[in-house]
Amino acid sequence: MKSFSFRQFRQQFPILENLVNAKPLIYFDNAATTQKPICVINSHSQYYQTANANVHRSSHALSAKATSVFEQARTKVKNFINAESEKEIIWTKGSTESINLIAQSWGRSTLKAGDEILLSYSEHHANIVPWQIVAQQTGAKIKVLPLTTTGQIDLSVLEQVISERTKIVCFAHISNVLGRINPVSEIIKIAKKYQVKTLVDGAQAIAHLTIDVDKIDCDFYVFSAHKMYGPTGVGVLYGKQELLESMPPYQAGGEMIKSVSFEQTTYNEIPHKFEAGTPNIAGIAAMGATINFIEKQGGEAIHEYESHLKQYCYQQLLSVQGLKFIVDGEPDIPVFSFTIEGQHNHDVASALDSVGIAVRSGHHCAMPLMQYLNISGCIRLSLSAYNSIEEIDFTVKQLKSLNLTAANVTDIVTVSSKEIKDLDTLTDSFPSVNDIVALFSKSKSWDSKHREIMMLGKKLPRLPVQEKNGNTLIAGCESHAWLVCSKNTNGVFRFSGDSEAKIIRGLITIVLAAVNNKTAAQIAAFDMENYFSELGLLQHLSPSRGNGLRAIVNKIHNAIKL
Repeated sequence: MKSFSFRQFRQQFPILENLVNAKPLIYFDNAATTQKPICVINSHSQYYQTANANVHRSSHALSAKATSVFEQARTKVKNFINAESEKEIIWTKGSTESINLIAQSWGRSTLKAGDEILLSYSEHHANIVPWQIVAQQTGAKIKVLPLTTTGQIDLSVLEQVISERTKIVCFAHISNVLGRINPVSEIIKIAKKYQVKTLVDGAQAIAHLTIDVDKIDCDFYVFSAHKMYGPTGVGVLYGKQELLESMPPYQAGGEMIKSVSFEQTTYNEIPHKFEAGTPNIAGIAAMGATINFIEKQGGEAIHEYESHLKQYCYQQLLSVQGLKFIVDGEPDIPVFSFTIEGQHNHDVASALDSVGIAVRSGHHCAMPLMQYLNISGCIRLSLSAYNSIEEIDFTVKQLKSLNLTAANVTDIVTVSSKEIKDLDTLTDSFPSVNDIVALFSKSKSWDSKHREIMMLGKKLPRLPVQEKNGNTLIAGCESHAWLVCSKNTNGVFRFSGDSEAKIIRGLITIVLAAVNNKTAAQIAAFDMENYFSELGLLQHLSPSRGNGLRAIVNKIHNAIKL
């Protein structure tokens, strides 16, 4: 096995030299997408500079060169996952499209009313929703497999549920939330006993394990390039040749045909039958460079270093007071999902982001799993081989400091419904716009501005439970938020708001400073975008949180029109 040089590996990823919020970037969101080495980035641009032409369809030299690059990448993928033939490798734009292709081509043409599709509670939405759609189209039924306390599919229940009505079992090789390797071989062995097809979602596994589809012996295996240091917009569907040949096309157009007339169309052979239209040729060329990169670095050496990181990070996270992993035990890959007592997930993520640490918070496209575990969401740290022990130490230190801050500041008590509605007697507890602008002008860094937002959120009076309902809910916020509106006899409006997340409560306070105790005309005339720009909010808030800020404003504007 090749030896692994962390410094040499990391130096190949130029984005890791960037600063985020004036802090060195610590990128711990690798389960969502990995960063790209310079050789992959260069490969993408090199294709456009030296080989840009459409593939397969032209007789000139440039097209031949493009086709060669395109098909060489297919061969590299075939060898990388040990498939038997290039015909078994279908290019898609990602794991999601690969699963949709299977559901609509194999599923829609095969499934009948009463047939059963087996999924698990730990599936990504991309391996749930396509099967819900095809179940509605065909009358098939979905059954869901529970998990063990460590987050793996419960084999004992699979033995009880699977039957002659079962047509396919679809499951993740590794959950994108739990980081646990499912018992793939055992699941497939049981499925074969009942002649049931198997689809393995390898989106998380492809970057952390050596994949051998011949050994796994699944019917379908899917993954995305962007989770293995490769480009976005490129995915792979592996399917057994005989099965792919029996399936109808998923999309129609150029390349997937042999001949077309208005009387009859005949289809191309696999893999081209499933590759309608001009593909992402530059991305696929970069996918070939990605595999070259992994093989040059040594896949096993990368995995061994990641295992070391995983063990260290798990032990360090155990030392954070109030931190609770959402399932038992150490994960199998460096993906850690947890909650922290007394802290909203979005608050933790935004606090870490303010010091340059990129993590994921929320439901991670796994809402059924969150419901199954009886949580609203969690924080996810996901590491890659370009991450370091020092980055883990700094992140854990920041998590511990969050607990110290929370212990020293308590939220303002709940405001009663009567106080909310009695505008003439309600004490004006909100700062003015000038107060907010002055406060933020003293904060030069996003880290300090973030702290001010959190402090404003802690000072916002909480709404009573009865005021938190569907009518007051703010649509578009990434965490639940509510807004209550009242108007006095002089036409002056008063708003109160609340959210599960302190950062959203802080943003509500900033907005309310601009609209409280004003008429509809005054509110409509106020330039919110300029206000936010002056405070330096939109350039630092994540797109989803920026959209949430605008959603608060939209809720207010709709309220004053009533």
